[in-house]
Amino acid sequence: MNFIDEKFNKIITEFEVLPVHELRSKMILFYKSLPINIKMSLENFLKNYNFWGELEEKLGNFDIFDKKASIFKEKREDFIWLYENLKDFKSKAVLTEVLNNYYNFDFAGLNNVADKIYKHYFDLDLVPYCKDEVLIDVGAYTGDTVLDYFSSYGKDSYRLIYCYEITASMVEYMEKTFSSYDNIAIKNFAVADKNGYLYLDKNNTSSSANRAKNEGEVRVRATSLDSDIKERVSMIKMDIEGGEYSALLGAKRHIQEDLPKLFLSVYHSNDDLIRIPRLIADISNDYDFYLRYYGGNIYATEIVLICLPKRK
Repeated sequence: MNFIDEKFNKIITEFEVLPVHELRSKMILFYKSLPINIKMSLENFLKNYNFWGELEEKLGNFDIFDKKASIFKEKREDFIWLYENLKDFKSKAVLTEVLNNYYNFDFAGLNNVADKIYKHYFDLDLVPYCKDEVLIDVGAYTGDTVLDYFSSYGKDSYRLIYCYEITASMVEYMEKTFSSYDNIAIKNFAVADKNGYLYLDKNNTSSSANRAKNEGEVRVRATSLDSDIKERVSMIKMDIEGGEYSALLGAKRHIQEDLPKLFLSVYHSNDDLIRIPRLIADISNDYDFYLRYYGGNIYATEIVLICLPKRK
């Protein structure tokens, strides 16, 4: 056993032996001991990006710790399953430090596993070369991921690129950005498990956090990838503010038949880190799993699950 295994086992053992209320109490105790500037920063962040729960110390509102403690207890075996199925120790270290951050408010460990070498999503140790790719960017925002892809692999490394984005102003921005490029299709669609309509839920802090919901004022056409794209695809990236699970259900045929490389955000809910890898494993047993971290050191976000077809 190495030091990463030991650290993971220590955390996961506490999830086993401590009841939910003690896990919650421990997190609250650690949180109260933090410097005031960090607590204010974290509370403001959670207020602006309401994915995980509420946190307001002055009001005695520790809702996020209730949710985290329940997930730690209920999904303990799933965390062990994921750890055992990650293919390198960098991935195991990422999972360990994400849990360590959520549970023990360890900032140093999270900073240590953050990728500071490669572009977001595109780890050259895992995917060193790309050629003739059919890339689907779900949650394309400003086209920043496509530009990072070009920076990593070159502008001649793709055959087709599809960019899906629900915010009309971002679609217009991308149309200008990629006006001189061939074979880039920009689509103002939400991606889900079926065709129909969803509604744009605007985030007041950043349009990067806009998401699709079942009700609202601005209607957006929704499509599944299986129905919208007929040709084989080789790479899918998803970052759609909690809609990834539904979108993956709508890409089941492509995943099973094409085995595209998958780059998936797994942090937009308290259990995405578990349920999305489980979903991919249920859809196909032909993938190897990796985790990479691209976020800051206060609260773990920007966690990416990379699923690569197993070498035959």
